[in-house]
Amino acid sequence: MMEQTSSVAQSDGSANAPDAAGSILSPSENAASLAPNTGEIDPSASGVNADPGRTHVAPENVSEQEIHTAVAYDAGENLTGLANLSANSTQVSVYDASLNGNDVSTIRDGSAGIISENGVASADAMETAAMHQPSDGSGFESLSAEEERLWSIVTTNSLDFDAWTALIDETERTSEGNISKIRKVYDTFLVEFPLCYGYWKKYADHEARISPVDKVAEVYERAVQGVTYSVDMWLHYSVFAIGTYGDPDTIRSHLQRPLLKSEVLRLFERALAYVGTDYLCFPLWDKYIEYEISQQDWSHVATIYTRVLEIPNQQLDRYFEGFKELVASRPLSELRTAEEAAAAADATSQDNVEEIPPNVAEQSSKFANDSLKDAEELEKYIAIREEIYKKAKEFDSKIIGFETAIRRPYFHVRPLNVAELENWHNYLDFTEGGDDFNKVVKLYERCLIACARYPEFWIRYVLCMEASGSMELVENALARATQVFVKRQPEIHLFAAQFKEQHGDISGARAAYQHVHTGIAPGLLEAIIKHANMENRLGKLEDACSLYEQAIAIEKGKEHSQALSLLFAQYSRFIFLVSRNVEKARDILVRGVESAPLSKPLLEAMIHLESIQTLPKQIEYLDSLVEKFIVPSPENPSIASVDDREELSSIFLEFLDLFGDAMSVKKADYRHSKLFLNRRSTAESKKRHSEEYLASDRTKLAKSLVSTSAPSVMGAYPSTQNQWPAGYGVQPQAWPQAAQTQAQQWNYAQQAAYGSYGASYAHPQAPVSVPQSTAYGTYPQTYQAQVT
Repeated sequence: MMEQTSSVAQSDGSANAPDAAGSILSPSENAASLAPNTGEIDPSASGVNADPGRTHVAPENVSEQEIHTAVAYDAGENLTGLANLSANSTQVSVYDASLNGNDVSTIRDGSAGIISENGVASADAMETAAMHQPSDGSGFESLSAEEERLWSIVTTNSLDFDAWTALIDETERTSEGNISKIRKVYDTFLVEFPLCYGYWKKYADHEARISPVDKVAEVYERAVQGVTYSVDMWLHYSVFAIGTYGDPDTIRSHLQRPLLKSEVLRLFERALAYVGTDYLCFPLWDKYIEYEISQQDWSHVATIYTRVLEIPNQQLDRYFEGFKELVASRPLSELRTAEEAAAAADATSQDNVEEIPPNVAEQSSKFANDSLKDAEELEKYIAIREEIYKKAKEFDSKIIGFETAIRRPYFHVRPLNVAELENWHNYLDFTEGGDDFNKVVKLYERCLIACARYPEFWIRYVLCMEASGSMELVENALARATQVFVKRQPEIHLFAAQFKEQHGDISGARAAYQHVHTGIAPGLLEAIIKHANMENRLGKLEDACSLYEQAIAIEKGKEHSQALSLLFAQYSRFIFLVSRNVEKARDILVRGVESAPLSKPLLEAMIHLESIQTLPKQIEYLDSLVEKFIVPSPENPSIASVDDREELSSIFLEFLDLFGDAMSVKKADYRHSKLFLNRRSTAESKKRHSEEYLASDRTKLAKSLVSTSAPSVMGAYPSTQNQWPAGYGVQPQAWPQAAQTQAQQWNYAQQAAYGSYGASYAHPQAPVSVPQSTAYGTYPQTYQAQVT
């Protein structure tokens, strides 16, 4: 029986160094796998430190007095020795696990019990590395020069993962016996990167070398609060618990009391409540089975097999074979639980009611019948489990594609590839389409280990939980995202601001916007726009205008501001749309021309605004500005790209074609042709030459045959199509599809207030993509960024 259960290799404390994710993995980064035909887990694949010849026991250098202080896991699911946990760790909530540890129905009723351990640490734990840098006293008086250098780096940038790992290595090298320094560096690092389960394990190993057992248990408690949905983390904790409390002889000799088996069992049940349904949960189930076999509790072993057969997991077939081997090796009476045995006894007693005492011949026949009945009961016992297994296997066939596509189920600072991100989205779509809320929550929590650095998944989780009415889970997820995992990314704070506004928390929304303005991304245009729009929705137009004015004043104080012209353009647009104050909107743009370098978005805004005004138009003024922008000179060197200048010239030509006279059109047309026609013809010629050079002889022959059989006037004059400036003649490429207009900063065509001119100017863009400004992050489709 011992051979058919897989044994999890234990750690001896001399771990392989975790990789950049903090997990101890093989280079393949594949999920945990089973060694062929051995039934043993590949330690390197599962993240467990390998040393099959050793088990985790209480540290040899722990004194007898210290062992007397060892904490035990009590019925309240708290370690009795953890009453004085540091402020950096959240307290453990009681969770009454169901049979399979996947009942989160209480969450839907308003209790976030299953999530509470994975919640956000206290304010002290959220301090940045700058607040934790060692100074005087407390064992830090002798920092090496390298430690000082690395502390300086992580103080400046607490998200510099490489500097952190280097600092940890240096601290371990120079301060092996100084547990205070080791605690400090691990505590500070794990505030920023709490999902690095391998570093939690290393931290616990350091405590095991030097400190009493309760300190080790304290680290594990904090670890499962920081990375609650990690199978590996719970496995390490369980191994520690078994090694420390699992030897009855050791416990009796040192603690003078018998081991309460329930302490270890409750830790297993607590672990399974969170990760027992994970597709790669088999190492934990294996360790549970292995422990119960060592206790020779056969009925509980059978119960564990029954439970795991309900769960689609990577080793489902192996568990069914293991169950059948168990049944073949032990009598049914040892496998039944007390409840099952009582039910069977009741059924037997009912069968014997009113029976006449048998004679010798009848008694012999009765023994034969009893044997046959036992065989039938055994067959029924197996058949029930087989049906459970088949049902799990059926569901497994539906998710196996998603699961095998997850190449990196653990946290890492390196980005995930697009295929894996899409797989997570598809997997979530599939699970949300079912009717099992528990599965949805568990899958999101698994996803948010691997995808913790992607705001889109946090946003999706919040919206999904909001739709289900699970507001405590919503608040928990939003707090974790904004305070820990993506706290430096503006996107999540802008989402949080809108979410808070939608739920009536206006002060919270303003605080979120202010956090972006002052701390995360000062000058971010999207944040200013969204904040101003919120204030306008609240009836505070003056406050909204004040936001724009303050942002403009800040940008004017910078030597080279890329956002200043964009701010003026957006501010003018805002004023016109919300108040219809044309004069103020025009004044803002004129201020922009006087205060900021000429740019395409600013001039586009002026052209569009002028196009909706009554006659006469300020054509000469606009023409002077356009010429200054598109015609570089020694006195006025243009910083705009040639594509931007050509595109603006085309837009102005369109404007003049509608509102100018013949002479103004002629002037602008001549200027445009002189500046850009030769460039466009040369570019097209080079493109054609490159295409023809790369084409095969067969393709060339086919082209020549087509041109001979179907002569074309345009084909005879290939340069004709490039004769006219963009926006004129019959050039189809000068009128891109609607999708290309999304690169347009100012698109009044979509605004009903701009009348017929907007409709007639739906696609003014030349087919040139405009890159976003890297300095100001991501913009919504309505406010595409422009490079000036």
